[in-house]
Amino acid sequence: MNFKEGVIIPIDKPYGITSFKALAHVRYLCSQAVGERVKIGHAGTLDPLATGVLILATGKMTKQIESLQAHTKEYTATLQLGATTPSYDMEHEVNATFPTEHITRELIENAVLQFVGDIQQVPPTYSAVKVNGERAFNYRRAGEEVVLKPKNIHIEEIEVTNFDEEKMQLSLRVVCGKGTYIRALARDLGRALSSGAYLTELRRTQVGDITIENCIDYDHFQEWLNKQTLEKGDTNR
Repeated sequence: MNFKEGVIIPIDKPYGITSFKALAHVRYLCSQAVGERVKIGHAGTLDPLATGVLILATGKMTKQIESLQAHTKEYTATLQLGATTPSYDMEHEVNATFPTEHITRELIENAVLQFVGDIQQVPPTYSAVKVNGERAFNYRRAGEEVVLKPKNIHIEEIEVTNFDEEKMQLSLRVVCGKGTYIRALARDLGRALSSGAYLTELRRTQVGDITIENCIDYDHFQEWLNKQTLEKGDTNR
């Protein structure tokens, strides 16, 4: 394994850490293993509260990051209906509640259809989208309002996998293109149901041909690394 020539390393990112922290941990372990700093990047950020496929690339393979980011992605998501949060997930407390008595599985099945295909989506304001050179979430965390422009995205498929009518919890499988925010889809679906919704769980299960089964467990990355044959002194400083 030659980190300078380039290696694709898909990991299963755990809950509660940023993609950058996951990358930094893997870079540290790889650098320790070969005795010098390994150049590494990631292809597509996952929110701290999301888990699943995070593709890392080393050395010359970092040039492929842009094309890797363009690959179709698959997610499984659980939504809580009848309420919203400022970030559209569990990073923030519920800020509003809405009626749910009218919501049925049939209503949901019909509502999701409007989000399949080429659509426009406004990114969450608690996101890394840049506004005047600054990340949108920095404005929000400073108490400032942010208005983001809608972006063109493509959602290939939305499947309702479960609906708990008593708890008003909805599970979806979503296949989509680059730039899609599942948190924003939750927000928009809640509105389409004349209610509210936010994410309680999000897992990226596939990027291109790489599935979660192909990924290295983040918490056991060192054990995986110990089993590899590494060319030392081959990395970019």
